[in-house]
This record gives sequence, structure tokens and C-alpha cells, in this order.
Amino acid sequence: MILSRDVVLRPPAETDVESIARACDDPRISRFLPTLPVPYTRDDAFAYLRAAERSWRDGGASFTIADTETDEWMGNIGLRPLDARGNGEVGYLVAPWAQGRGVATAATRALTEWAFALGVRRLELLTDVENLASQRVALAAGFQREGVRRSAEARRDGGRSDLIAFARLYGESGERVQPFLPALPGGSLSDGVVRLRPLGPQDVADHHALENLPDVVRYSVPPEGPDMARVEKLCREAGAHWLAGERVELTIREAATDAFAGHIQLTSIVPVLGQAMTGYSLLPAFRGRGFTARAVNLLVEWAFEHTPLTRVVAGTAPDNHASHRVLERAGFTREGLVHGLLPGPDGTRLDDLQWYRLRG
Repeated sequence: MILSRDVVLRPPAETDVESIARACDDPRISRFLPTLPVPYTRDDAFAYLRAAERSWRDGGASFTIADTETDEWMGNIGLRPLDARGNGEVGYLVAPWAQGRGVATAATRALTEWAFALGVRRLELLTDVENLASQRVALAAGFQREGVRRSAEARRDGGRSDLIAFARLYGESGERVQPFLPALPGGSLSDGVVRLRPLGPQDVADHHALENLPDVVRYSVPPEGPDMARVEKLCREAGAHWLAGERVELTIREAATDAFAGHIQLTSIVPVLGQAMTGYSLLPAFRGRGFTARAVNLLVEWAFEHTPLTRVVAGTAPDNHASHRVLERAGFTREGLVHGLLPGPDGTRLDDLQWYRLRG
């Protein structure tokens, strides 16, 4: 048994079966655990108890995450047998009714310290690219993001998913890893006219249609419309890129109706320079109403207030006068013309008119 201030890790017991079966039959749990039986029954929960016993015999560990006062089952957490290099891998699930209380983070911290005390020197944690809650747990438990294992896990639909790899080493402080790009306060930004909301899998069709409009393609870099597979990948991975501090992808929406109006982003983020680049596109039905300038202003002000960024830049085609007006209204200043910077159609090179806005 492992005791911490917030949770108890104890051996799984038959008294946990009903709770395990109820939790694991929930789509929110099975979504990111493709080997979990669907539907999940009491018999499957009993099979898990037997597998937990085998895990101990094979050199791993398997615990129930229990409430410190009631001993109520709240989830499972385990450690796979060490690999040939002596590294361990942590895995967990938390019941839907216990989520949002820091249970997974507390359990991961407790198991990690226990494993280090037994001599393990490196622990790994893998999460589905879309499982942002689990990625936040890893960071909160002091695990550092190391990269992406491409197409590393089979999905229920027959496809393959990327896994985000995190690790924590013996001797590291274990302090919470603070993302360079925090979440939006309240989940969105709005000035009452437009609302910016994170891009996600639900936006694939809208985003594909937007990015393939002829006038959007004309000013894209390179000037090519993305196919559906590329858009789906972008939307599925947008949250993970955000948590990694690599880019911010947002939908522009009409605040009154929540209708999809366009897209805006922060990319080319260079932490050491405190600089990022913004880009945007808008559906024709919403143009001429100041939506884009409002969106740019909302995003840049959020970046200056909530991140270490001190400079946001943008690039436009010299003849894209509508985009020039957007940036001027959003407080940007022309910086200069760079000749032949961008790839154009048929092997040509295009000039880029560059803009900037500074914090303060």
C-alpha cells in the first residue's frame, strides 16, 4: 500500500468490481484504451483482477486508486515490468465521477516516488495524441514531453494513432511542468462580437472548406489547398501541439450564433526570442464586418498577457490589401519587404511584406 495526502494506492479487491465495470463501460474511458472490451462487464472486471495479480508476479505493479477517507475505488494505476534497459512505464485510468480532482496526478506522483525508491531510474508515460487530459496529468506530475511515437497504437476503427511520450528521471525535482502556452481562460476568448475557440476534430469539415477557397489558397504558403487527411491530422493534433508550446490553432466564430467564421493561429514560436507569427483566414460570408481584426487583436492581447511572448509578426502578399488593413486595425506596423521569400506556384518565388506588434 502507498499512502499520500490525496490518494491511497492499494491492491485491487473484489469490492472494486462494480465500480470498475461501471467506469470502464463509459465511452470517456474506453475511447483512449483501445484494448478495453466494449461493452465492459463484471466478468471483464474480474479478469482485470486476475491480470493485476499476474502483473505483480511478472515484475510489474497494479494498484487501485482509493479515496483516503472512504476507501472508495476511483481508478487504477500500474507499472509495467521493466524493459531490457531497466525503464518502467506508468499507465492509469480514473473513473469519470472522480475526474477533475487531481486524482490521476496525485496517484502518478505517488507511484513514481515509490518506483524510484525501489531503484527504478526512468519512468515513461504514453498518451494518445488526442488525450489532452492525460497529457496535462503527465506535465503536472513532473514528466517532461520527449516527442511523438508515430502510429504507435492501433485504434478501434482499424487506424493507427500517434502517442505522445513523456518521461521523468530519478533525481529530477518532479515539479509541475508549466506549458509555455497556457489554456485560454474559460476555454475561449471573446469581445462580444467574435469568439476564438480551440480548433479540434469537430472542425474538420469547416476548416477543410475554408482552406480550399480559391482566394485563401492564393495567399497560403505554399499556395496549395490541403486535402481532407491533412486537415483531419491538423485538427486532431492541435491540442497536443498547443500543450507542447509549438502552435496555437483557433476557430473564429460569430459570438451571437457560434457559427464557424474562420481560422487564426500562432505559429513559428521561438521562446528564446519571445516571438511568434500569426496567420488567419475568414469565410466570405463574414468578411467586411471587422471579424478578422478583432480576432487578431484578441489573440495577440492574450499572448502578451498570458505568455512570455513579447513580439508577434505577420507576413502578407504585397497585393493583399485586405490583410494589410486587418493588421493595421490590430495595431501592427509595417516592417519591410523581403524579396523572394515564399514559394509560389510552378516554382516561382514570392515577396513577403512583413509586419510586427510589440508587447506594451
